[in-house]
Amino acid sequence: MSKYLLNKFLFTVDRDPELVERYREEPRATVEWWEGEYANRILNCHDGESSTWLRFDDVEREALAAHDYPRLFELGAHPFLTLTLFIAMFERDHPPLGFQTEYARRLSHMRLPYPDIAT
Repeated sequence: MSKYLLNKFLFTVDRDPELVERYREEPRATVEWWEGEYANRILNCHDGESSTWLRFDDVEREALAAHDYPRLFELGAHPFLTLTLFIAMFERDHPPLGFQTEYARRLSHMRLPYPDIAT
């Protein structure tokens, strides 16, 4: 498991409006594409620099593909990154603050101490 890679996915997708829409409409294909094409890129570096070993495990991949933000939170994904990305994807489907309320409701089973979000 790599909290770093989960957070990198959430961070990079959230900053690209086209990727946000792609992830909303085709989540499984987007996760597969991103893992194969983007996961090993080194951020803020020229295109020739990359690593080779970063991969999602099956649980992470499925949580991302299912838009399962409660599971991502349980896995240690940063809550700010999940909230901002999922607001960008789903706020339009809810009344004002409706998605934020739904997010809180779906995470209401979580109790302190929250999962460790350190990478």
